Amino acid sequence: MPLAATPPSHILLIRCPDEPGLVFKITGVLFHHGLNILRNGEFVERADNCFFMRTEFAGPLQAEALLHDLRAALPAAADIRLSDNRPKNIVLMATKEHHCLSELLVRHAFGELNARILGVISNYPVLGELTRQFGLPFHYITHEGKSREAHEAEVLDVLAGYQPEFVVLAKYMRILSSGFVAHYANRLVNIHHSFLPAFVGASPYAQAYARGVKIIGATAHFVNDQLDQGPIIAQSVIPIDHTQSASEMAQAGRDVEKIVLARSLQLVFAEQVFVHHNKTIIFD
Repeated sequence: MPLAATPPSHILLIRCPDEPGLVFKITGVLFHHGLNILRNGEFVERADNCFFMRTEFAGPLQAEALLHDLRAALPAAADIRLSDNRPKNIVLMATKEHHCLSELLVRHAFGELNARILGVISNYPVLGELTRQFGLPFHYITHEGKSREAHEAEVLDVLAGYQPEFVVLAKYMRILSSGFVAHYANRLVNIHHSFLPAFVGASPYAQAYARGVKIIGATAHFVNDQLDQGPIIAQSVIPIDHTQSASEMAQAGRDVEKIVLARSLQLVFAEQVFVHHNKTIIFD
C-alpha cells in the first residue's frame, strides 16, 4: 500500500509552564546539537500560563542527549516528546454508512493519510465488501443479543490484536462506555454530524430542520466519557435554506462530514494537535 512521502524527519513537542526565554532556550539547545529548524510554532494559554511549542527540524539526531539537554533547560514540569512523523497505525470502526469509511480508504490507497489502516470493525456486515476491495481485514462483530459490556469486550479483543495508535470512528453509531474510551484516551477520534455543541446525540439533521437553521456542519473530536463533548479537532459548515428537507440536509452534511474527518486526521497524524483540558491547541 503506497504511503505519502515523509515530511521533515523530526518533530519536537513541548508543553510546560510559561516563563521568559523559553523559545530562546529551546532553539539554543537545537542549535547546540547542530539541528536545523524547518518550521516552528508556539502558543501561550494565558488562562493557566501554559506554553506550547511544535518544532519541525532536520539533522543528525541523538535523541537521548537532546532530551537530556532540553530537560535541563526547561521547567521541571515540562512535557517533552520527540516524533519521527512516521505513518500512524490505525483501526477504523463504522456501522452502515459508507461515506466516511470510503473517503479514508481511498486516501489510504493513494498515500494521502499518513497512516496505515490495519483493519475495519463494524457491528453490521454491510461495509465488508467495500473494505475487502481495498485488501483490508473486515471484522463483523454484531451487537445484537449481547450486553454493551460483552460487545465492547469483543471489540477490544480485536483491537488488542492490532495495537493501534489511534482508533477512528468513521460513523460508528454506538455510544461507547467510559471503560472502552479509557483504553484509548485522546486516541479515539469521532466524526459528529453536527456543528457542536449544537444538536448533540441522534437525528441532528431532523433537529436542524425543525429549528430552521441556515447552516449545517460537522465536528471531528476526540472521544471522552461525555456524549459528543470531547476536545474538538476540526469543524466546518455549509449554508442551507428552508427549501431543503431533512434528508437533503443529511446528504449535504455527509459531504462535509467526510472532509472534516479526513482533515482532523491529517492534523492528528502530523502531530499538530495538543489536547489541553477539554480543548485542543492546533498548529496548522
